Amino acid sequence: MLFSNATFTIHKGQKVGFTGANGAGKSSLFALVRNELHLDEGDFSMPPGLEIAHVAQETPAVSSTAIDYVMDGDRELRRLQKALAKAENDHDGLKQAELHAALEIIGGYTVQAKAARLMNGLGFTSDQEKNAVNSFSGGWRMRLNLAQALMCRSDVLMLDEPTNHLDLDAVIWLQDWLCRYDGTLLLISHDRDFLDTIADHIVHIEQNKIDIYTGNYSAFERMRAEKLAQQQSAYLKQQREIAHIQSFVDRFKAQATKARQAQSRIKALERMEVIAMAHVDSPFDFSFPKPGRMPNPLLKLDKVDIGYGHTTVIQAANLSISPGDRIGLLGSNGAGKSSLIKVLAGDMPPMTGIRLEAEALNLGYFAQHQLEQLRLDESPLWHLQKLDPQATEKELRNFLGGFDFQGDKVLSPVKPFSGGEKARLVLALLVYKNPNLLLLDEPTNHLDLEMRQALSVALQDYEGAIVVVSHDRHLLRTVTDRFLLVADGKVQPFDGDLDDYRLWLAERKKEDDKNPEELVSAISRKDQRKLDAERRQKHKPLFDALKKAEQSVEKYHQEQRRIEAELADPELYIESAKEKLKKLLARKNEVDKALDAAEAEWMDAEEKLETAKVES
Repeated sequence: MLFSNATFTIHKGQKVGFTGANGAGKSSLFALVRNELHLDEGDFSMPPGLEIAHVAQETPAVSSTAIDYVMDGDRELRRLQKALAKAENDHDGLKQAELHAALEIIGGYTVQAKAARLMNGLGFTSDQEKNAVNSFSGGWRMRLNLAQALMCRSDVLMLDEPTNHLDLDAVIWLQDWLCRYDGTLLLISHDRDFLDTIADHIVHIEQNKIDIYTGNYSAFERMRAEKLAQQQSAYLKQQREIAHIQSFVDRFKAQATKARQAQSRIKALERMEVIAMAHVDSPFDFSFPKPGRMPNPLLKLDKVDIGYGHTTVIQAANLSISPGDRIGLLGSNGAGKSSLIKVLAGDMPPMTGIRLEAEALNLGYFAQHQLEQLRLDESPLWHLQKLDPQATEKELRNFLGGFDFQGDKVLSPVKPFSGGEKARLVLALLVYKNPNLLLLDEPTNHLDLEMRQALSVALQDYEGAIVVVSHDRHLLRTVTDRFLLVADGKVQPFDGDLDDYRLWLAERKKEDDKNPEELVSAISRKDQRKLDAERRQKHKPLFDALKKAEQSVEKYHQEQRRIEAELADPELYIESAKEKLKKLLARKNEVDKALDAAEAEWMDAEEKLETAKVES
């Protein structure tokens, strides 16, 4: 049994994040909502006639165009179009006029433009819209399925790990889209920042129980930490974790410059103190040993061109990686981030230029294709014994236990393991090799929140160098000290943090949407970069004002919901509670007015930002 005696209610318009370890029952809950699973006991109900959208796990290998496939998600549109075709075939003029009016009402004549915008946001180019569905790879077909689900005029939208096949740019776009979605959202995700921004409730599943918390993921962590702190053993472990994180924050502060990225990481590390408290009962407990020799530089690229066949994606890249470097790679899908990692790893030769590695380089490389290199018929213990035949079975079992491979699992064949378990095993093998340079290409794919947190904490203490590509912004914030931007065939330092990168994306998006004839070709690259930086700086106060207004709205929304929950208590209306009721009603009146004012400020800030974008 996955869970028992679960009782909770989700109301219209709420955005609910579902969390819990892999296998806890999150996807089973979704199957229950879709009527694919049935209860063993108890009651489940929802209003009749709801339009429920979810992302298909399989994509039919059809030859229809990608944009037509995405438009199929608008079931009302397709129903009306089918009826119109029949009316035309029947020469029923009256019915045709009626159906044309119905199409006009639902905005049917702008649906193709809407589908194109969705596809563009998820990383498709305009040229790809007319490509056949069966011409896309598996990851891109999953993006098409996601776009199709977003096209649906749904009352309820169910998304199960929607960011797994997306890059950072698409994750940011999807996050903004879901924040504007006015239906009820049910979201399974292991991306902390994604949940924090979108969710207003968290349903957490653990130890066969389900609890619902009001607020986003950070609020859930605080409430769960308070609950755990009431247990003495958990409390003592919390204090050790807090001291550990705080010592690292203090150490980093002493070394950090006043650069924005450094300051951003300090804030992220300080937040980890609260986060650590909520994860003291995690099944994962591992750390990277101190690397051996640490030559300087560890690895160097000199005027390297990177690409495939006759196509060059990166030109004249220069990069020197020293001990202690913690580098995050930013850039859109296809810009060359993974190709750069492959060249650094030695998996792919550069087209031109020189790759120089130190004699004592001990490289640890994590990429998704390495999951396929595991021996499916062998066990986790066997894989570790191949690395260190001299180690005792007890030592290797203890090490694997830190990655939650316990008991019979240590000796079980890898073949039936989930994607998350395979990723954990690959990470365990990587940690055991004790590298002095880590190259991580989307290391958090398939990992649940507990494992992501454990990896983030372990990387904090890692003394070697790190280069990481990830769409998990929490990992990037807490692990990296500086960013490199891979764009327009170049690898260049990015002066800013992830909020600045979001501004950069917005500006670039606006430029890409312009007609090429409108662009001034005479502007030099240097002047263009300066202009882009000025625009980002100019709009930053407006973005900050909008973010502040959104936070105020969320704060008052949460207090409003808390007060309404208290007012629903029958005990509040007895004579002895009259004074408390009076105060609560007065506070509700204040909060309602404050919420109205905050929403007005939010709309005003949003309007000012849009106006500024148009004017610039």
